[in-house]
Amino acid sequence: MSYIHAPKNRPIRLRPNNFTPPTRTPWGGRRIPTHYKAGLLDVLPEGAVGESWELSVEPDFPSWTTDGEALASLLAREPSLTGDERGSTALLVKLLDTAEPLSVQIHPRDDDPALAADESGKPESWYVLHAEPGAGLYLGLAEGVDEPTMRDALATGADVSRLLRFVPVEPGDFFVIDAGTPHAIGAGLTLVEPQRVTPGRRGLTYRYWDWNRRYDAEGRPDPKGAPRALHVERALAVTAWGRCEGDAWLASIRRRAGVPALDAPARVDALTTSAHGEGVEFPWLGAARLAGDGRLPLAPTTRLRALTVAEGAVTVRTADGATRFVRGETAALPAALEGELELERAHALLSWVGSS
Repeated sequence: MSYIHAPKNRPIRLRPNNFTPPTRTPWGGRRIPTHYKAGLLDVLPEGAVGESWELSVEPDFPSWTTDGEALASLLAREPSLTGDERGSTALLVKLLDTAEPLSVQIHPRDDDPALAADESGKPESWYVLHAEPGAGLYLGLAEGVDEPTMRDALATGADVSRLLRFVPVEPGDFFVIDAGTPHAIGAGLTLVEPQRVTPGRRGLTYRYWDWNRRYDAEGRPDPKGAPRALHVERALAVTAWGRCEGDAWLASIRRRAGVPALDAPARVDALTTSAHGEGVEFPWLGAARLAGDGRLPLAPTTRLRALTVAEGAVTVRTADGATRFVRGETAALPAALEGELELERAHALLSWVGSS
């Protein structure tokens, strides 16, 4: 497939092996290479794989097309693909797999006065693909937790997870994570994580706490090693105290689409707010779940979208031909792309920047 001419009505196939190193994700598991990327890789990576950056224009871990061009370069050369004359995208899509819980984290707002000129907030969302029994998320604060309580726990080495709300999850659950929300992904989960990061900037993550773990230089657990860097004062400063707690708040950020039925007729489930009133409100990102067997219309839009296939296969059919994507692949769909999606016992996620 060649992109000498703008592929305005064809999907863009991305390389499936954009993995971050284990030193960055010492909590990672093995489901990404052995299940989701099975059959797509010539050589399986050694050790755990915590993250695959499925669609990215960030310089640290950029996506490449299978033709050998950086996605960022292609979009800059053909800005019509994004629906944005600047020729870039704020969309960042990751596939995450956890053998251990992540550190307790929080993101600042884009307008935080402490951000440098090359820094950005990072609103994000989570769509659950796989969950071991009892797995869940640490999401928001337990009732009544305030800054002095959190500060005391951090200073004394207490178990900070007890100050957070633990939310059991199952496949098909979707959550949106706004700035100021303390959060940690628990062990035994595989997620698709769409994020919004201002193009040309680094999306910031502050760590509250990392379970008092220590690691060697290769990212392996080692009681004599060093802890990961924390950002306690910044994390406390950007926390939305009193907002991110309680059942009503949790209901406002969660959509339970249910376990996908791969044998049923193909359907779309809105995860963020749609014209039908479904989904959660989130101005930063949009998402929809595709599942089943059969064809669905694909209409043009005003922005680049990501199609991440979790099970089965999805064929993108347009007037210019058909391109088939299988489990573990992510396609970049140009803004003007229209045609049909043919699902083969499929489970996939569509994501984009901006509301539905």
